[in-house]
Amino acid sequence: MLSYPEIDPVAVSLGPFQVHWYGLMYVVGFVAAWWLGCKRAERIGLTRDDIGDYLFYAAIGVVAGGRVGYALFYGLEQFAADPLWIFRVWDGGMSFHGGLLGVILATWLFARKKILAFFTMADFVAPLAPIGLGAGRIGNFINHELPGRVTSLPWGMPFPGMGPEPRHPSALYEALLEGAVLFVLLWWISAKPQKRGFVSGVFLLGYGAFRFIVEFVRLPDAHIGYIAFGWVTMGMLLTLPMMLFGVLLIAWSQKQPVDVKTTDKR
Repeated sequence: MLSYPEIDPVAVSLGPFQVHWYGLMYVVGFVAAWWLGCKRAERIGLTRDDIGDYLFYAAIGVVAGGRVGYALFYGLEQFAADPLWIFRVWDGGMSFHGGLLGVILATWLFARKKILAFFTMADFVAPLAPIGLGAGRIGNFINHELPGRVTSLPWGMPFPGMGPEPRHPSALYEALLEGAVLFVLLWWISAKPQKRGFVSGVFLLGYGAFRFIVEFVRLPDAHIGYIAFGWVTMGMLLTLPMMLFGVLLIAWSQKQPVDVKTTDKR
């Protein structure tokens, strides 16, 4: 059994001003996405300035979509009781699925602005996202969020405020799978131009599969519990359509052209 590391969720505190590790993880994700995006920007006819502009769109989509998605899927009662809570992002409570929808909308708007096919831009963006996803899960871990179920495995650890039983560090599992493994997979696949929509499909299927697997050892939100059969969680329910759409998108992509510097609006 391991000990849960004692890390203060507040990274920097200057009087009333506090910088949380959770917020810094978003910075890590966007900086990594900018750097990686700049390395491949010319592939689809973008500049370094364009990457910065896109990340502005994406940042709004991630924060707004993630927060609204969490309120709708997981925290509707909390939002109804305290509407201003939705603006306190530093308190935690972000939905990946809501953030994904926000980024999809941001990507569509940016692609229209640059006269790019939507999936041209989406395929470009997909490999840039996992590092931010992994960093966000590390932020969850530092925030004592996403506790796992009780385990006898040697790397189990007591979760703060949940008694002495060792639990799966499910947030770290997600950081590894949704972050590191998914990044390596997508970056490798996208090293060479692929058919339009293929990389996006692999992202949806890969993230969905990894998330679905980890949900088996991650505790469901206490105020929601299991949705059905004593093991189906809200995360599983939201992830199934992702995997299905990922498979359909991969199949659809096989009839699409290889996407290099395309400028059509299809």
